[in-house]
Amino acid sequence: MPLDAQMTRAASTRPNSYDPDTRTVTAVIATSNPVLRQDSRGPYQEILTAETLDLSAAEGLPVLDSHRTSSVRDQIGRVQSIALEGTSVVAVLELTSAEDAAPIRQRVADGTLSGVSVGYRPSGWTERSTPQGRAKSPSSWRITEVTLTSNPADPSARLRQKGNEMPEEVIETQTPEAAEAQRRSDIRGLVRSAGLGDELADQLIDGRSDMTAAKAAVFDATQEKRRSQPTIRIHSSNDDPAVIRDRQAEALHIRMAGGEPAPEVRPYMSLTMSDVARESLNRAGVSTRGMSPDEVFTRAAEHTTSDFALLVSNAMGKTAETSYQAASSPLKKLGRQRSLSNFKTATSIRLGEMGRLEELDESGEITATSRAENGETMQLSTYARGITVSRKLLINDDLGMLGDMTAAFGEAAAQTEDEILVALVTANPNLSDGTPVHDASRGNIASSGLSLNSEGAQTTIEAARKAMRGYTGLDGKTLINASPKYLLVGPECESAAERLLANIYPATVDDVNAFATKLSLLVEPRITDERWYLFTDPARLAAIQYGYLSSAQGVQIQRAEAWSTLGLKFRAWLDFGAGWLDWRGSYLNEGE
Repeated sequence: MPLDAQMTRAASTRPNSYDPDTRTVTAVIATSNPVLRQDSRGPYQEILTAETLDLSAAEGLPVLDSHRTSSVRDQIGRVQSIALEGTSVVAVLELTSAEDAAPIRQRVADGTLSGVSVGYRPSGWTERSTPQGRAKSPSSWRITEVTLTSNPADPSARLRQKGNEMPEEVIETQTPEAAEAQRRSDIRGLVRSAGLGDELADQLIDGRSDMTAAKAAVFDATQEKRRSQPTIRIHSSNDDPAVIRDRQAEALHIRMAGGEPAPEVRPYMSLTMSDVARESLNRAGVSTRGMSPDEVFTRAAEHTTSDFALLVSNAMGKTAETSYQAASSPLKKLGRQRSLSNFKTATSIRLGEMGRLEELDESGEITATSRAENGETMQLSTYARGITVSRKLLINDDLGMLGDMTAAFGEAAAQTEDEILVALVTANPNLSDGTPVHDASRGNIASSGLSLNSEGAQTTIEAARKAMRGYTGLDGKTLINASPKYLLVGPECESAAERLLANIYPATVDDVNAFATKLSLLVEPRITDERWYLFTDPARLAAIQYGYLSSAQGVQIQRAEAWSTLGLKFRAWLDFGAGWLDWRGSYLNEGE
């Protein structure tokens, strides 16, 4: 093509498609435009073909924020539908109504945010040679996620908004000087994306090579480089960057916390932190040739350049979650979990019992009745700490220390929950009726305390169970037949409780331990005296409640955007709250 040739391109116009009432927006999520990729054989053009797309499981796919999956907050919506329009794939996206996603919805509405990308899984590849070099297309593929991003790989994949409108036809005239500048820029970009030196780019530019010749030369150079540096590295057959990132994160997590990797994760187990950072930059089109480890980590830490920080965050989140689950408070078994949408005080309304049905008189008139109700409150609070992953730790690949620090995050979150629940149970606060949870007027506290270490302990438990059987509903009349399931003690009474609940083989009926198969023992080390509690099964009658923010259940790990030290800074937080629900679900004996 002559350097002074005139070029023409056409683009269709679409109105602003964001609807604030339904929070939906139409997006072109994939096109057949080639995207430069690189595999073990060198650079190639990736072309997604709409006709090979599997749409059988398209609806309901997650819409993510910049391919992130380290927190439930990263899911900002879902896919309503996906359809084909010629060679493009078009989707209707529904954004979440959550308050923390309001800034994203605003950016979509005003056109500030328009980039779209997809995560996908191919079942195989079809490769062909073109004048521009190698081209690969999936023989069959399915989309696993749609993401909103500020830097899409395919510039034609965008939200349909006014900010993206173009006239029906745009005529661009390129001068010889501009064409030459473009040729130089394209060649240097091609050479750098292949991880080759600037000297090759200089040779191609000085030799007046066009892009076809440049791509051929780059391909030959990458092959020669691979032969001269025979480092063996096993790669997954799946070239989807999002899939590779997830598998590398899982490999880092296993190296930190231990465990057996899945077959698809095993090829990444030998990667050091430096290897992961370099591959992250290479996926972003940044050459790491000649970079020192310090420079690699500095560039990789820039979240706008690579996904390295996100990958490490995902691995830390998995490790913290494992530790958090292992150290989870036993008192959660006593309560009912709730999911709250905000930090406002939440009230749980409990309706009273209907009582018994009444016999109809001769007139057949049905008597109306009403149900009493009460409500107890709970409010979420946020608990957080920070951690800095130093340059020294990254360069030394000290994943053992990183794993220990991250596991400590998860255990600290579980300890925080435990302290809140213990304080709730032992404080005996007033309920909405102004009376303490355990009070003589309610009949759910022993008139005189008796330790389980004392003789007659079984008799006191029998008395407590009898008292709970006699609890009535909010109407004061209907028996609710509350049956204890859990015995809660501290270490002072642990051995006595175990002896009391031990299965025995009685020689006579009088020797039968009635509670051996009726009660489950829970030991809480923060209970330091000889008090003990009985609790009902929360599935039948919940005494306490605990909850998390709906978009962030359990411990959360996220990279802190603002940091003042060299390295990577992360924050861990927990949105948690607890409160009483119903005094009828518990009984207290204060011990001796």
